Amino acid sequence: MSNLWRYYTTGNYCFITTVIVDRAPILIQDIDLYQKAIDRTCQRFDIEIVAWVVLPDHLHFIINPKNNNLSEVMKMFKQDFGFLYRQRIGSRSGPIWQLRFWDHIIRDQNDMNRHIDYIHYNPVKHGLVRAAGEYVHSSFIDYVRNGIYQMDWRDMDETTLDGEFGE
Repeated sequence: MSNLWRYYTTGNYCFITTVIVDRAPILIQDIDLYQKAIDRTCQRFDIEIVAWVVLPDHLHFIINPKNNNLSEVMKMFKQDFGFLYRQRIGSRSGPIWQLRFWDHIIRDQNDMNRHIDYIHYNPVKHGLVRAAGEYVHSSFIDYVRNGIYQMDWRDMDETTLDGEFGE
């Protein structure tokens, strides 16, 4: 396995994608375990999650790791979820997540907006719902409450989503 070098500096927001092994659709059926693992990770590391979406076999979020090493944050989250999941299904070992994760440092406000839109449009893109407001496993409703989106937001020009998002 090659050594992967990640570039982080304090104050950078990062877009993250991480995927379940063999794309097994376990995340939604065990969404409570995701929530518990992410809550514990946020408490341990004092990190900020700006936007998020959990799909059956992968998830995306934008995180401000503050002064923490993002690789350590992700390692702890994935280990915590894996432990809780194995405990639930009565297994002692075996991989839950694909190795590593995909990251992108947010460069500016336009890049941030584009990635937040991508996160909230992702359930529509994958055919899980017809409109982002129909999907409950994301931060979309928080953005509606804060006046950033309208509840019926869904019509995106998919060309604005061109680029790498780690899927």
